[in-house]
Amino acid sequence: MPEQHLSTTTEAAQIQLIPAPAEGALDAAEEAVDLLLDTGRAPGEILVLTTGDQHPWAVHELSFGEVSYWAQHAAADDVFYADITASRATGRPVVVVALNGGSDDTLPRALGTALARAGLLLIVCGDPARINSALGASA
Repeated sequence: MPEQHLSTTTEAAQIQLIPAPAEGALDAAEEAVDLLLDTGRAPGEILVLTTGDQHPWAVHELSFGEVSYWAQHAAADDVFYADITASRATGRPVVVVALNGGSDDTLPRALGTALARAGLLLIVCGDPARINSALGASA
């Protein structure tokens, strides 16, 4: 996994970028979660959001029904995976967002949503040029 090349601090949360193509963003997010857990972060402090296809864990858990799925979110005792548009997915200290799809038009809103949900740290896994473009910065 490439090192985080961008690290900025906002009033809301520190932002770290893990460069990854859209098709590798989920893998990069998984590696980030593993590193967070290996360094002592509690699983219930981590929320993983996707901008394209749902994470396989979310797909599996949703197969048991929405009530069970959201009960796991409310329990906050494990890493939780959700789509960026899931308004019921409330914030956690650490949010990892996998930019694994979605249009360039929706990317600024997705990044804003992810940042609003991150208490201490937002890790963005995706294409740095797309992210910089969405944020209005030059690549």
